[in-house]
Amino acid sequence: MYKRSDFPDGFLFGASTAAYQIEGHGFGGAGPTHWDDFAATPGNVVRAEDGAVACDHFHRWPEDLDLIRDGGFDGYRFSASWARVLPEGRGQVNQEGLDFYDKLVDGMLERGIDPMLTLYHWELPSALADQGGWRNRDVAKWFADYAEVLMGRLGDRIWKTATINELWCVSFLSHFMGVHAPGVRDIRATARAMHHVLLAHGTATQALRAMGIDQIGAVCNFTYAQPASKSPEDVEAAATFDDHYNNFFMSGLFHKKYPERIVTAFEKYLPEGWQNDFDVIGTPVDWLGVNYYTREIIAADPGPWPALKSVEGPLPKTQMGWEIYPEGLLHFLRRCHTDFSGDLPLYVTENGMANPDVVVDGAVHDPERIDYLARHFDAAKQAIVEGVPLKGYFVWSLMDNYEWALGYEKRFGLVHVDFDTLKRTPKDSYLALKSALAS
Repeated sequence: MYKRSDFPDGFLFGASTAAYQIEGHGFGGAGPTHWDDFAATPGNVVRAEDGAVACDHFHRWPEDLDLIRDGGFDGYRFSASWARVLPEGRGQVNQEGLDFYDKLVDGMLERGIDPMLTLYHWELPSALADQGGWRNRDVAKWFADYAEVLMGRLGDRIWKTATINELWCVSFLSHFMGVHAPGVRDIRATARAMHHVLLAHGTATQALRAMGIDQIGAVCNFTYAQPASKSPEDVEAAATFDDHYNNFFMSGLFHKKYPERIVTAFEKYLPEGWQNDFDVIGTPVDWLGVNYYTREIIAADPGPWPALKSVEGPLPKTQMGWEIYPEGLLHFLRRCHTDFSGDLPLYVTENGMANPDVVVDGAVHDPERIDYLARHFDAAKQAIVEGVPLKGYFVWSLMDNYEWALGYEKRFGLVHVDFDTLKRTPKDSYLALKSALAS
């Protein structure tokens, strides 16, 4: 494991979480979300588990912030729940929800932790889902209004603000593949959600700028696409994957256009006047967050667009079945810098692995995670050596949590959570990072 001194002065190390995954959405007056509805529908989530209790961070936040401080982390990337702040998505504010985030941010500052806030990490209020959610153009204004309410309360103390976490997951994974809430499988819904999630990002960014708030960023997720063979069909399939997964959002944000392959496939499904939204979508940001986990081996597959499939790769895999491929992180840090964001500061806002961790005699031995992180830190260090303006690294995740459609089975945490007792047990990876950050 690298030491802190192996990175430039001021390089920031942190941990990431998300509201619905840890807080306990059944507490504190939060409104229903499309994740609650999705999880209540048979077959969508492992054992129909939901985020009603999760890690009970809502009540245990002081203990959790102590773990961040005691681990030597500089920053904490957390998210707020739209439905906790505005239970109906609009209108009446839940003061108990705002008070919770107020205390949480003050608790970070009291412990010397920089707060990095994500405004939206997937828990759309059910009342807005009823109105079409991300398929409805009005979502951009709804989201901006929510951002104004939340940042009106917290904005004076937030170090950096991200708008929407992982736009691909919010739109494509959720509306084309149907794997996440709202569980739709519809190409028209997908095209609209992909466009509107970018429009919402830009609209909220402009609203926050008007409030005098700066240090606003975008956070995208990236997966390295490798053709299964050198055949023209497989090469084209991998390029299509790369365009819909990686390039669509980055090109919209930084080049004010969409990749030609995706426009060809989506044009008849995109909302009317979509071409006129790029000045809002491309509103300048102050930094870019890079979420990276794995690569996919892509082969052509006959049938409708995108006419591709993932095939199993040869590399060691995490508990998620994801190949461990640190070279992909270096690839995307280089590519963001050279092709899209230029000299904007970059942050690795998520990187980590799921592992079937168990407590044995009061300890959790996870050498696989220590090795995973060391290899990805190596990729980050190489990017810095090459001149990429990488300024920080946030590990996913602080603690085991609700892993969406996979329930509580997949453990990404540096800290083990017993979901029966909610006891927290720092894993060996947490202790290794603590030692590295102290040195």
